[in-house]
Amino acid sequence: MMSGKSVQTLNVYRQLLKAVEKHIGKDGSKRHFRDFVTQEFHRNAVLADQAAARRQLNLARDYTYLLNSVHHQKELLFSYNIAVDRSDEMKKILNKSAASVGLQLPDVYQA
Repeated sequence: MMSGKSVQTLNVYRQLLKAVEKHIGKDGSKRHFRDFVTQEFHRNAVLADQAAARRQLNLARDYTYLLNSVHHQKELLFSYNIAVDRSDEMKKILNKSAASVGLQLPDVYQA
């Protein structure tokens, strides 16, 4: 039977791998991220210092939270069109508006 600590470690490990695969990717060129996580968990599995092991587990949990939060923020920015450069779109709208009333924008606004 697994101890509570090893179940907690396994859950953090799974959550981190899931976040890495979802937000970074799992194709061949990005496989080294997953490999690094796996190596770190195996390397730290034998830590005798319980405080150091706890710190490493907290670091993995924090990194998972960071990956998920950055991805969520990016989705929000795109959903509100904040991350999109809309200057070209605005120039087209201004040109159409000016043309509809028989005007032409100064050269500063022309493409």
